[in-house]
Amino acid sequence: MIKSAEKLLPNLLDFTLEELEEFIASSGKEKYRARQIMKWLHQSGSASFDTMTTLSRDFREKLSASARIYRPEIVKIQKSQDGTQKALLRLEDGLFIESVLIPGKSHWTICISTQAGCAMGCEFCLTARQGFNRNLTPAEIVGQLITLKHKAPEGTAINNIVMMGMGEPLSNYANTLKSIQILTCDFGLGMSNRRITVSTCGLAPQIVQLGKDICINLAVSLNAPDDETRNQLMPINKKYPLQTLLDACKKYPMPGRRLLTFEYILIDGVNSSRADADKLAALLKDQRCKLNLIVFNEYPGSPFKSPSLKDVEAFQQILLDRHFTTMLRKSKGSDILAACGQLSGAFGT
Repeated sequence: MIKSAEKLLPNLLDFTLEELEEFIASSGKEKYRARQIMKWLHQSGSASFDTMTTLSRDFREKLSASARIYRPEIVKIQKSQDGTQKALLRLEDGLFIESVLIPGKSHWTICISTQAGCAMGCEFCLTARQGFNRNLTPAEIVGQLITLKHKAPEGTAINNIVMMGMGEPLSNYANTLKSIQILTCDFGLGMSNRRITVSTCGLAPQIVQLGKDICINLAVSLNAPDDETRNQLMPINKKYPLQTLLDACKKYPMPGRRLLTFEYILIDGVNSSRADADKLAALLKDQRCKLNLIVFNEYPGSPFKSPSLKDVEAFQQILLDRHFTTMLRKSKGSDILAACGQLSGAFGT
């Protein structure tokens, strides 16, 4: 927790390069100093002005009097049997969020949160049960990656980012967009747009706007082949029903051979039958996309169950027969509640 007076000072991790240049210029210093500071903050992981040795001591003292550096702090890290790691992070105001490190063959993917809690209310999601606290700032979004990159042993191997942790990224649109601009800055972490994915439950207007503002991968949580089922699972569908959502998705530009992703959580007796697969194929017949099937991860207190492997394979085969690129995504970290829809941000989980 920080002192109340310090809260008035701007957090430099909230700044884009252009904003940092303006901030530095307002103090009478050369704009190129902003590039140096950006490298210290993001590439070196500096949490103190004292470590920024390419800056004069006088300048560092002035910076410490006019700004601060703060990013989420690691409280604990849980490790799954499959290698997935879930990090519980504390924010300045004492709230907790979670990030997940997912192992790949030669790299790691980080799943980061954009909100503390979530207001979308999806019935199958454990995060939704926590309710909504607030949006995260750009510093808190970007800071998850910086903290784990420099504090976790696996951090240096992170090269993919998925914004599908706690919260709905497009509900925190301005801060999500700004954090992507910071993450892709050459003087920051220099992440490629191709390695960043935003996941949404289906905020149609924001999908269209995102496509105008920046070019990144988009994953849409679909989870039902018709409005009746989706209304029951995902309240957002009552505001933006399937046809409205799909129209927005068609407007989203995916360059080259890249495809928009639809994620579909298979729930026994709800959306995983052969008839559901047929309806899904008909629904998406004019959509340029790929499908990620995710078997529902059961958790204590959930009324939903996972379908059988036989039903999952039959569902996938129907989509493959209709020439959809369809992958069955392996669940990661379910034994530590780190799988899709299981993040809670609760201390002690």
